[in-house]
Amino acid sequence: MERIASIVRQTLETDIQLTLNLDGTGKRDISTGIGFFDHMLTLFTAHGFFDLSVQAKGDLHVDLHHTVEDVGLVLGDAFDKALGDRKGIQRYGHSVVPMDETLTAVTVDLSRRPYLVFHVPGPFSASDDHFDIGLCKEFFRAFAVRAGMNLHINVWYGENHHHVLESMFKAAGRALDGAVSLDKRITDIHSTKGNL
Repeated sequence: MERIASIVRQTLETDIQLTLNLDGTGKRDISTGIGFFDHMLTLFTAHGFFDLSVQAKGDLHVDLHHTVEDVGLVLGDAFDKALGDRKGIQRYGHSVVPMDETLTAVTVDLSRRPYLVFHVPGPFSASDDHFDIGLCKEFFRAFAVRAGMNLHINVWYGENHHHVLESMFKAAGRALDGAVSLDKRITDIHSTKGNL
């Protein structure tokens, strides 16, 4: 069974085409018009072993918000579609990733009960390309809601803005790699309720 999804979203603010393969090798072709965001999505993809193509055009003359949030929405839709009925998946994933002085833990439950916990102490030194912590939170909120995912991001400590964000995206990729993994012991939906 192929776990691949392609999603197109066109609004007056953004035009996004995205293809996701959950069972990939980390291949990516990412262009959002926001260099730092492309870098973060590349890290997410490489460490999650997903194949991801994202072509996004947005009203960057206004700000980065619409593009970043809408990519989160579309990525969430793609995860939801690629997961199908969610039978046989591990469902839960957890990863702790260091990046120099920063340590971040990400925990996910693909429960169809969307919720974001985003615990990030601050302030941090220098933002990158105006991609700040608040914008990152909007991306992960949109992603979690549309993917039907309970997502906890906890930065335990850190100082450098780039390192904090990088550890988040790497840990999210690694946690999701575990959560979407198929387990031959799980023959149905991994819930005592029999449904999610």
